[in-house]
Amino acid sequence: MVLDLSTVDFAGMTPDEFARMVKQASKGELEAAMSGPHRRAVLDEVFGRMSSRLRAERAGTLSAVIRWTITGDPDDEYEQVIDNGTCTVGAPTDAKPRLSISTDPVSFLKLVSGNASGPALFMTRKLKLAGDLALGAGLTSYFDIPKA
Repeated sequence: MVLDLSTVDFAGMTPDEFARMVKQASKGELEAAMSGPHRRAVLDEVFGRMSSRLRAERAGTLSAVIRWTITGDPDDEYEQVIDNGTCTVGAPTDAKPRLSISTDPVSFLKLVSGNASGPALFMTRKLKLAGDLALGAGLTSYFDIPKA
């Protein structure tokens, strides 16, 4: 399989289809895809869906600003705000993040598609956390992560 992002309709793809695509692609294919012209569209689509994937009952009264940095040339930054059962994502603001997360694009895709665990990525230094580490340890439990 050759991963050609120019032929993928991310807006029409279900989270489970996305997870299967990530699972079937090689690390090299994912690296090439995420260093190309479609990187920002993929990231925007993933972050744009986070609000609909939040498990409001699990998030409860959590209130947190989370700053994501997806490394590369250039880095892409997103600000995720979880507040009383809602999630919004946008460009970084002046708000002080409770948690900052930095990861490479391949590890990010594997994390959000359920093809890698946050703790495993953290232990192998592919996922870097600063701030509230307890929030970071449980962050994925607040979201409905697809299964490949």
